Amino acid sequence: MIYNSIIETIGNTPLVRLNKLNKGIEGEVLVKVEYFNPGNSMKDRMAVKMIEDAEKDGLLKPGGTIIEGTSGNTGMGLALAAVTKGYKCIFTMADKQSKEKIDILRAVGAEVIVCPTNVSPEDPRSYYAVAKKLNEDIPNSFYPNQYDNLSNWKAHYETTGPEIWKDTDGAVTHFAAGVGTGGSMSGTAKFLKEQSEKVVSVGIDTYGSVFKKYKETGEFDENEVYPYLTEGIGEDILPKNVNFSVIDHFIKVTDKDAAVMTRRLAREEGLFVGWSCGSAVHGALEYAKENLKKGEVMVILLPDHGTRYLGKVYNDDWMRNHGFLEDKAYGTARDIVSGRDDGYQLVVVNKTDKIKDAIALMNDKSVSQIPVMEDGQVIGSITDNKLLLKIIEDPELKDATVGQVMEDSMHFVALDSTLDVLSSMVEREKAVLVRDDLHRVHIITKHDILTAITK
Repeated sequence: MIYNSIIETIGNTPLVRLNKLNKGIEGEVLVKVEYFNPGNSMKDRMAVKMIEDAEKDGLLKPGGTIIEGTSGNTGMGLALAAVTKGYKCIFTMADKQSKEKIDILRAVGAEVIVCPTNVSPEDPRSYYAVAKKLNEDIPNSFYPNQYDNLSNWKAHYETTGPEIWKDTDGAVTHFAAGVGTGGSMSGTAKFLKEQSEKVVSVGIDTYGSVFKKYKETGEFDENEVYPYLTEGIGEDILPKNVNFSVIDHFIKVTDKDAAVMTRRLAREEGLFVGWSCGSAVHGALEYAKENLKKGEVMVILLPDHGTRYLGKVYNDDWMRNHGFLEDKAYGTARDIVSGRDDGYQLVVVNKTDKIKDAIALMNDKSVSQIPVMEDGQVIGSITDNKLLLKIIEDPELKDATVGQVMEDSMHFVALDSTLDVLSSMVEREKAVLVRDDLHRVHIITKHDILTAITK
């Protein structure tokens, strides 16, 4: 068959049966391998849909510029559409995204602007805000906004869902996918549920994202939001494409579990896929072990290809440096915090507290460094040695507020970071922070690491 352009080859990706990773599961587990799309990801589907709908609505005119905030895959889909249709592209990306993603976008002619990850969506430096500002400043530009552009979920409602239904002969009973912008999960789940009310949808979330708690409580809890490494799933906002009414359950997956499963998919199933694919499979299999019955069929969406992650999850040094490779010679942050009693409570001060009161608290609790909080978020830190130097220089500072003298915040680390990784991350006298399985924040100091190593 001859196609008129590369974007006509999007869709009709294969379903592949898992043969090894599904051991112990009664039902059948299939994966929909989206890297067969020309841009190597499922985002090709909605990227072209957003562009074609914009053309129909007169929002995108000949010679225009497409501007979008992306984790990489949407950018690739948009870039392919732009090359085919004659548009320019400018993409903003968070600095946690892999170098491969940035290089690939530049290879297809896009301009890429890298923005900081650890800022709020409203911060003018965020990749959301930078994209919006560029759209305002550049004439004849179009900002697709994959998060709130409803063409996103409609693309999957029109293509991904029908393909799964057709290829399983209507036998699918469970659908699982990572949730980021929400389009693939919401559109696909909506279609499948309209075909059969028995279909159960399982959304995969990550620690540091708001989705799971919001689904279960209706509360947008900013305390759920903190930095994480996994690319492509989870959010610190509520995109309009996330239709919680068609998502029955959410399961959270750690960065480490996702990375390890990604590598297992390549080595045990021959599926060379991206990081969030590992999240989707790990979370879906955890659900399936308890809930998928004989005769039932689960389909898991695998969003993209492994080439985007050669410098990360497929790199042994990177994995080791982040504590994601098993090493029996070292314990982990989990080991340190699990040894603390149930009554453990992190000692903190507020930004508006007086320095003299913070010093009194340090003396009372026998601690040398404390996180600084504002509105329930960690925004900085204070250490006794730095405070001492500052007060010696200016004794009047003791009556100032903590916010006037605080230092940068302590870094959050993964719960399964190994002790050697923790020791390399502890900056001089500054500790690190970690959240346990109950989402409580713990501080880990040099003393904690030394104690754990010498046990």
